[in-house]
Amino acid sequence: MTTTPATLIVVDDDPEIRELLADYLGRHGYRALVAEDAEALHRLLARETPDLLIVDIMLPGDDGFTICREVRRTSEVPLIMLTASADETDRILGLELGADDYLGKPFNPRELLARIKAVLRRTRTPSSEPEHARLVAFGNWRLDRVTRELIDSQGERSPLSGADFQLLQVFLEHPEQVLSRDGLYELSRGRPAPPLDRSIDVHVCRLRQRLGEDAQHSQLIRTVRGAGYVLATRVDVLP
Repeated sequence: MTTTPATLIVVDDDPEIRELLADYLGRHGYRALVAEDAEALHRLLARETPDLLIVDIMLPGDDGFTICREVRRTSEVPLIMLTASADETDRILGLELGADDYLGKPFNPRELLARIKAVLRRTRTPSSEPEHARLVAFGNWRLDRVTRELIDSQGERSPLSGADFQLLQVFLEHPEQVLSRDGLYELSRGRPAPPLDRSIDVHVCRLRQRLGEDAQHSQLIRTVRGAGYVLATRVDVLP
C-alpha cells in the first residue's frame, strides 16, 4: 500500500537554507515546499493543506511570530519555529502563540528531522485508537481523543494544537499524581528536557487558558510548589 508523504512548508528568507532543507527533507520521504516570506506562505496555503510548518522567526515583513498568530486563528496545523536568537524570550513567545516546538539556529538537519517526526507522531491520530476509549471525562470537560477536541459542558467543541493535546493526554493518564516539569516535558515531547528549560510552564499556562482557568485560581491543573503540577480531578473513560 502506497503512503502519501507528509507535506511540509519551510518558511525562511535564506535561499540556501530553503534549498538545503527542501532537498534533505525530500530525501527522507517528505514533500517539502518552500516560501521566502509570509506573502509566499499565504499563496501556498491557498492551494495546499500542509501537515506541518517550519517557520523562521526573523523574516522580512511579517515575522514568524505574526505568521504563528495568524495561522492559529484558523488552524491547528503543527508548527515548529526556528530562531537564531539565544534569548529565551523568543522561544517562550513562540510557544505562547501556539508553536508546537522550536529549534535554535544553527542546527543539524538531523535534529530538525527528529523534531518533525516527534511532532507528527504527537499530532496524528492513531488509527488503532479503540472506539470505546474515544471520550475521556474530567471536571466539566470531555476530550475527544480521535478528533482532538475539547468539549465543554454545553457540548461546544474546540480543537487542540498537537502540543496542547499531548500535554493534556499526559495529565489524563496520570490523574491526581504530581508530575515534575522534567517529567511532563519528557512524557509529552518524547525526549529529555534541556537544562533549565521552562517551556513546559508556558504549555501548562496555555492549556489552563484552553480550560478557562488561570494560574492563580486553577482548580484542574494545580501548581505544587517545588514539585511540579497535578491534575486535581478524577478521570473517567466513557463508553
